[in-house]
Amino acid sequence: MHEVPHAALAWADDTIRWVGPERALPQEYGSWDAMDAGGRLVVPGLVDCHTHLAFGGWRADEFTQRLTGRSYQEIAADGGGILATVRATRGASEAELIERAAGFLDCMVALGVTTVECKSGYGLSPDEELKLLRIYRALQGRHAVRIAPTLLAAHALPPEYRDDRSSYIDLVVDELIPAAADGGLAEACDVFVEKGAFTVDEGRRVLLAGRAAGLAAHVHADQLSASGGALLAAEVGASSADHLECVTPAGIRALADARIVAVSLPLATLYLGQWPMPARDLIGAGVHVAVATDFNPGSAPSYDLPLAMMLACTLQRMTPDEALKGATLYAAQAVGRAHEVGSLEAGKKADFALIDASDPTQWLYHFQPNACAMTVIGGRVAWVGA
Repeated sequence: MHEVPHAALAWADDTIRWVGPERALPQEYGSWDAMDAGGRLVVPGLVDCHTHLAFGGWRADEFTQRLTGRSYQEIAADGGGILATVRATRGASEAELIERAAGFLDCMVALGVTTVECKSGYGLSPDEELKLLRIYRALQGRHAVRIAPTLLAAHALPPEYRDDRSSYIDLVVDELIPAAADGGLAEACDVFVEKGAFTVDEGRRVLLAGRAAGLAAHVHADQLSASGGALLAAEVGASSADHLECVTPAGIRALADARIVAVSLPLATLYLGQWPMPARDLIGAGVHVAVATDFNPGSAPSYDLPLAMMLACTLQRMTPDEALKGATLYAAQAVGRAHEVGSLEAGKKADFALIDASDPTQWLYHFQPNACAMTVIGGRVAWVGA
């Protein structure tokens, strides 16, 4: 991915036909209807490769608790955290959650986002997890944004299985994964490997079952402690290892050797007051580092991907060019969509955004509430600013 000044982009239907310097535009495209970007930066449609889009309620009370000294783990141990959102999500109807998530997607598209990975994980029962995945399928049918659905049934241990961990893992492996895969409701399977969540052995069993069912693997890895998540991701050949705030040097080497995308989630780092992912160490080792929001009601209650990109620069010392590539091409790799989105190349989908800036550095340095002037998905204008 590189910057082309005074460029031209030609597309037909939903597919890019040609891109390059305007002076080299083939004659066959010269008579086509034209759109002038007005000197703005044209970037590939942004790809948010880690969100928890459909959920009930919010957890603003936990925000104050953390500010006054309570840890994420302490709040969760008292019945808050993920399980608080599980209660709210189970109490919401499918129609209510569809309308709410659709509103979030509208706002994301206005920021230049064209592809969104959407995880389940706030149902934690067969009926409720499949409900969330059905919501994502319904949203794909009514919304322009491209959705990559992920089964995250191994997000937390539901309260009804508090004293029977193995039975819940059996349920995920023997019932939920086959139902999600056979019904075409999920493309990937994820697991939260962390103290208080799931062990490496439990995560391995879930991910291998997912792989056997045809689902790609993702791992919530080494977020709050060096839990072995990165090593597990490398072992099972995951598409991505996400978070990695506490990744070890051995974990970094394993990710590099296995060519696994590391997904940076700096909004969660900011909200939880953590030391950020060692992005420079990962990049230096040859790991592709993606950038995503982790949009969820607890640790990252924001869907602002450009904000996450700016934080990747300021908190993790990524350059603006690295952050942009992380939120486009590398993010598309993380969700298995790099063959169709993530860069402006002939043959890929005509997904792009017009940014009111001269270059990526100016965009992320002079951060504004929204610098996106237009979003195009599949060759059609999905949003335009006032």
